Amino acid sequence: MNLSGIELSAPQVGDLAPDFDLPAVIAGVKKRFRLAECRGQHNVVLAFYPLNWETVSAKQLAQYQDAREKFAARNASVVAISVDSIMNSTAWEREIGPFDFALASDFWPHGEVTRRYGVLRESGPNTGSGERAIFVVDHRGKIVFRRVYESGVVPEVEETLVTLRSL
Repeated sequence: MNLSGIELSAPQVGDLAPDFDLPAVIAGVKKRFRLAECRGQHNVVLAFYPLNWETVSAKQLAQYQDAREKFAARNASVVAISVDSIMNSTAWEREIGPFDFALASDFWPHGEVTRRYGVLRESGPNTGSGERAIFVVDHRGKIVFRRVYESGVVPEVEETLVTLRSL
């Protein structure tokens, strides 16, 4: 583990992104999101965020919705991931959405995907929630961008779009 509490075994830029299958809500409809289904098709922005019902998380997701055409122009989709339940995420999306992107629930087994990506808080404040982190996965399934943010910081959409422009 390094100083920020993130496991050194977490996938890094250049690694194949760990595959996963999670329940998700997209524009109010419950579906499954499978990362493997994106390979060979399009780029994916995995936006891990700590919890639903947070002001910072709401701002972050609203920015992704506002930039949906910019992501689509770069052959990319956004998947927002938290450890909250799908029912909690569905209720929250009804209040602050709808969103055209997947709002995925890593609730059960609790935080399994978040842990595999090395961004589950294993100790300290808010143990069991995720870090705020962005992973950009290209159409081949490789991680091309990875950054963990302070929990109160809204990641800049433009930073992610710059990465996508280079693909």
